[in-house]
Amino acid sequence: MKMRSLTAGISLMLLFFIFIPAVHADSGKTYEVGANNLNVRTAPSHSAQIIGKLNSGDRVVAFEEAFGWVKTYYDGQVAWVASQFLYQADNQGGSDSGSSSASVSNASPEQVTVTATEVRIRTGPGTEHKIIGYTSKGDTYSLVKSANNWNKVALSDGSTGWIAGWLTDYNNGGKNTPDTANTSNDNSSNHDAVPQSNNTANGSLAGYNIVLDPGHGGKDPGAIGIGGIYEKDVIMNTVDNIAQKLRAAGATVILTRDSDYFLTLEKRVQMSSSYNTHAFISLHYNAYPVMGVNGVSTHYYSGGADRQLASSLQSAIGQHVNLYSRGIIRSDYHVLRENSDLAVLIELGFITNPGDLAAAQTNAYQNNVADGIVDGLLNYFN
Repeated sequence: MKMRSLTAGISLMLLFFIFIPAVHADSGKTYEVGANNLNVRTAPSHSAQIIGKLNSGDRVVAFEEAFGWVKTYYDGQVAWVASQFLYQADNQGGSDSGSSSASVSNASPEQVTVTATEVRIRTGPGTEHKIIGYTSKGDTYSLVKSANNWNKVALSDGSTGWIAGWLTDYNNGGKNTPDTANTSNDNSSNHDAVPQSNNTANGSLAGYNIVLDPGHGGKDPGAIGIGGIYEKDVIMNTVDNIAQKLRAAGATVILTRDSDYFLTLEKRVQMSSSYNTHAFISLHYNAYPVMGVNGVSTHYYSGGADRQLASSLQSAIGQHVNLYSRGIIRSDYHVLRENSDLAVLIELGFITNPGDLAAAQTNAYQNNVADGIVDGLLNYFN
């Protein structure tokens, strides 16, 4: 009887070690957070309870990765973080503390703060490299490395970009003093800041996180207009103008996509819910078999705040552009229906209508749309 009990006890212990493996900090990958206000949740789901927030530069030790989520510990409990906003840290040697449980570290790498208004973000360290985005005075990033008077920084979507060092407080490997930091907006080869527009709406959107969602992309061309033009191509030029004007008004702008690649509707909504999003704006151009159909419309899913924002944006855009206003429309779009944040979708004209298409391809129209969206947001939030 004693022998049988001993055998059973040993078997239970073996099962314990087989099916409940111990995890240690030095066995997990270390990631750095590439976004601010990133939600920490109790489960790998955007509907799970939020138990904390992470900011750019925070570190996460991951013990499991599944379905676009990373499992870690936060304040002593199991937690999950959306993996698309993480990037692998340079030092993967494990924890120096020897702790047997993972935790989110509060230690941050060197921080870089932008000291000029409307600064270009590029793919490489030089003005000859492609522009992939914009940033503005006061924005702070985690420094990846510095080279040739340029700073490589971690961006909010987990990717990296380069910012001219003389337009930040970190140049030539050291912090600029107030006397040496160059904050000029001159758009010459010696500077990489964008001149301020005189058409920026009055007021401020400082403190507001705006997610811009350029429709379609990659294998999904969207609507096909006159001459075979793709909606996905027209929309990106428009979005760049809107993002620039919103940043000039003080907003923090997050793009669901910043170039021509495919992104699922689910992923777009997930990106919105991973931030402390104040407004999600999906941007599109429309199409219809009858060439005479034209105009701008703003769509919402539920009443209340969504409808109010749609009304504010539609009204403000109408004051800046000459296209026919189709008004606000309740619509069952996925990015609106499944979005827990304040969300609208704007159709900025019909690319199957000659007049709308001609307007949509001009800088004047794109700038006017941008001014309208800024005004609409200012009117709604203020």
